[in-house]
Amino acid sequence: MQIPAPFDYARARDVAHAIELLERHGPESRLVAGGHSLLPMMKLRLARPEWLIDINDLAELDFIRRDGDTVRVGALTRHTALLESAAIARYFPIINDAEQVIADPVVRNRGTIGGSLCQADPAEDLSTVADVLAAEAVITGPGGQRVVPMADFHRGPYETAVAANELLCELRFPVRDRAGSAYEKVERRVGDWAVVAAGATLTLAADGSIDSVAIGLTAVGLDGTVAGIESALHGRPPGEELFAEAGRIAAAACHPVEDSRGPVDYKRHLADELTRRVLRRACARAAQAQEG
Repeated sequence: MQIPAPFDYARARDVAHAIELLERHGPESRLVAGGHSLLPMMKLRLARPEWLIDINDLAELDFIRRDGDTVRVGALTRHTALLESAAIARYFPIINDAEQVIADPVVRNRGTIGGSLCQADPAEDLSTVADVLAAEAVITGPGGQRVVPMADFHRGPYETAVAANELLCELRFPVRDRAGSAYEKVERRVGDWAVVAAGATLTLAADGSIDSVAIGLTAVGLDGTVAGIESALHGRPPGEELFAEAGRIAAAACHPVEDSRGPVDYKRHLADELTRRVLRRACARAAQAQEG
């Protein structure tokens, strides 16, 4: 039986109280909401916090709302709420795609977007999605609030810009006109971590050519979005030749390692193929949005 090391427990009443508890108990304290990332690590004793600070009562961090040209999502928003949101499905189908392949209904009912992003697992789906969408993270600490671009949020595997006495409070996703996005994942079994996954977001110009585009890959050692995609695709009409070129760029840009999920060549092949697929689907969705 796997049993965590001993720890103490406190329940935060609101954001200010959570930060106060983090300050009081120091760097060996950890926040917990859904617990699907932290608790398994504690059972294996890969994580040994002295204090767990429960933030499930922080209702002010559970929301999805449109605010001008931005959709704001509270860090305590559950995966299921994202999957069921009409606003998310309309403006960011990539999030809807990703949420359908994250773990299973039990995990999605309890797991939170903030927990997923702060875990910063290299094979975690929403990190790629947030990178591709150029989201911003709103972080609150003793010194007040600061906004960090998602490109600067992840500092490496299991490491983020959130300090030990800070709390991720919300994500901000920019809404763009004539936009389309998509996410696709290959996994060994339903609900597993990705062997490889790819996400794309793009906008179309009035003439139907690609105006802006970003591609992200999951679980193949890529830091942020694929470099060179924007310059290679900008101003060109969508089509299979262009999708194939983007796939080759993505496969060359990633750094997969051989493991139980497959050899390097297989993962590069998946990076290529999945990039083509998500671009094809994102273009179709952008064209549909343009017509609407």
